[in-house]
Amino acid sequence: MSSEPTSAADARHRVTELIREARICMLTTIGLDGRLVSRPMGLQAAKFDGDLWFFAHADSAKVRQLRVNPEVNVSFSDQRNNAWVSLSGTAQEGCDRARAEQLWNPLLKTWFPDGPDTPGLTLIKVHVSSAEYWGSPSGTVVNLLGFARSAVTGKQPRAGENREVIF
Repeated sequence: MSSEPTSAADARHRVTELIREARICMLTTIGLDGRLVSRPMGLQAAKFDGDLWFFAHADSAKVRQLRVNPEVNVSFSDQRNNAWVSLSGTAQEGCDRARAEQLWNPLLKTWFPDGPDTPGLTLIKVHVSSAEYWGSPSGTVVNLLGFARSAVTGKQPRAGENREVIF
């Protein structure tokens, strides 16, 4: 883990690094009945400029949900680097052929067999308004020892890096 960022720009850059490392996330929408609903999604490789991009089927539950309530959360967990990121934002859906071709990855063929020409393919764009991240500079064993020491001494363990970022 790098040292604590000193500016908002540094913190945004840190968020970018963390989500690029994790790549798989949980996209949380608000169900039509008001429940929070999460599902794993693969983040598309694109320069993070405050927007996250995902491929989806236009008739999927997640797309129906965000059409009714576009507020979403996207969370990443990178166990290898002991880092976690939670991003809040507003989602919108739409088929943009040029963007789909730009973001296309052959691994997506599993879900979209005709590539960008798959009937019903759409994109979800999440415009991020805020983020929070946590990171631990130590490995899992060191963290577990810190938690064990905390349980014995009653003192909180050193949690590592934590920062809230407004976009």
